[in-house]
Amino acid sequence: MAKDERPLELTPELILSAYAQGIFPMAESREEDELFWLDPEFRGVLPLDGFHISRSLRKTILREPFQIKIDTDFAGVIEGCADRAETWINAPIFSIYMDLFHAGHAHSVEVWDGKELVGGVYGVTLNGAFFGESMFSRRRDASKIALAYLVSRLNAGGFKLLDTQFLTPHLASLGGVEIPRASYRRALRDALSGKANFLRQPLTVSGHQVCT
Repeated sequence: MAKDERPLELTPELILSAYAQGIFPMAESREEDELFWLDPEFRGVLPLDGFHISRSLRKTILREPFQIKIDTDFAGVIEGCADRAETWINAPIFSIYMDLFHAGHAHSVEVWDGKELVGGVYGVTLNGAFFGESMFSRRRDASKIALAYLVSRLNAGGFKLLDTQFLTPHLASLGGVEIPRASYRRALRDALSGKANFLRQPLTVSGHQVCT
């Protein structure tokens, strides 16, 4: 894994330029202020035609146990993703992704239980690519439900690539795969050549329409 540890002064433009080149920033921990670029030898992606909804997850979605919202508490989703013993989400990361959100280049899919945010996923959009940053869950299946709604929205909006950065067992169980850097760069170029709109159409999963 290539790693450049030079200090970074992040701007939304720099972040978007980095994503377009296939690299992304991270921090060692929440306590560290310095960031570094990552360009993994193998990249995690979730094929938009290959998301696996298990029978039990589909039944859960159809029961509508939660309310799904888009972009109503982006900061809360980042905070939820960082609410763990170890995290790469530090203060500079939080700040720059809030800037990207206000610029319209970052979005969140949120899972609500009444007035409580119990799960979600957030990421960055650039043309036909969605760069998934992190997700969290405070209820059973909440992050899986958020991801299911995200995939449906990306398909509805004309996206070609869902980049998950790394492949975890959790993502692999949902259809995620790992591809070499060269293959990822080709997929990225294809996605960046197209147009997409995260907010183009109402989101549906198994016929259930999202609240926005």
